Amino acid sequence: MPELPEVEIFKQYIDSTSLHKKIVNVDLTTPSLLGKITKEQLIEVLKNQKFEKTDRYGKHLLVGLDHELYLWLILHFGMSGNLEYFKESSDKPKYTKLLIEFENGYHLAYINIRKLGEINLSKNITDFIKAKDLGPDVLQISYQKFRAIISSRRGTIKYTLMNQHIMAGIGNVYADEILFQTAINPETKANEIAEKKREELYDNMKKILKKAIEAGAEFGGLPDWFLISHRANNGRCPKCNTKLKQIKVSGRTTYYCPNRQPKKK
Repeated sequence: MPELPEVEIFKQYIDSTSLHKKIVNVDLTTPSLLGKITKEQLIEVLKNQKFEKTDRYGKHLLVGLDHELYLWLILHFGMSGNLEYFKESSDKPKYTKLLIEFENGYHLAYINIRKLGEINLSKNITDFIKAKDLGPDVLQISYQKFRAIISSRRGTIKYTLMNQHIMAGIGNVYADEILFQTAINPETKANEIAEKKREELYDNMKKILKKAIEAGAEFGGLPDWFLISHRANNGRCPKCNTKLKQIKVSGRTTYYCPNRQPKKK
């Protein structure tokens, strides 16, 4: 699933390919991906518009429009979404759900294999965040706010990190990574984490996500001491070579090192 680093790379991709180009045609093949708008509304709003700027909030990509009513096109990528900018119609990617054609003859495809993303329009970002009941973006949150959230949650720390209504941006893979680097067992109750460990968790959360963005959100570009490239049934801890343990936390497949992240008895 595209998490915060991947969506930040999508933002950079739009910035480098698709800004300030007039949209001449819009094709939506899967209306079920739409939020509280119709296919006709989406096409009417986007056609003859230009993408003016981009932003990101959690796992959502926000593309700014110069429209009198709707100022933002909002894209969520679900489990497998992607973007591709290309010229020839014959090069249209498989599973393209939204196709935008620009005046220069190029196209931008929103690709989604599993149909679990969302395409929406919003008047402003604040209204969108409120409507979705999203928590603070994890790269923007202050330590004071983070501390208040963690210390008040009795659920597992992994669930707390992944719940978009609590904090927005972290998914399954990076939750495991952040907890691995901080040596916290994923089933630890959030409010039982000591202050010093909580500070380390906050710092690692920011560092790991920024490191992933610097690597272009490509797992192969991350250091080998990251857990990510070792997450497998027979994977071993990149720091101590202990066999990784696989469990389910809140229904999600979870990897951790039982040596470095022991469960409290």
